Amino acid sequence: MEPIDKQLVQEKLDAFTNKEVYIHLETTNGAYASHFGNNGVNVGAYIRNAKVTFTNAVIKGDVGHRVGLNTQLGWVYAEGLTDWEIYRGKDLLLAGHDAEGRLTVALQISEEPFK
Repeated sequence: MEPIDKQLVQEKLDAFTNKEVYIHLETTNGAYASHFGNNGVNVGAYIRNAKVTFTNAVIKGDVGHRVGLNTQLGWVYAEGLTDWEIYRGKDLLLAGHDAEGRLTVALQISEEPFK
């Protein structure tokens, strides 16, 4: 993966606009949660192969980018994204990694279901 280039990511997001796509969205602080003096609870969210059509997509921020997908029924939103790549020549993979390189958030978009 490479550090996010907002212009290139925006172009790829725009290419998915008004198409039926599948998303994978995952957040985690995992077992390495360190907020609240290590007394915080482990939190996470996971959704895979949710089929959506978004009419608008935006990427904002500088470090820890935010991506929002405006669907017919509301927004899909991911924050803390740091890296990106095109997978299989067509799928957009966005990820956020902490200072030690551990995954904290992932947003993937594809026209085909994820395996």
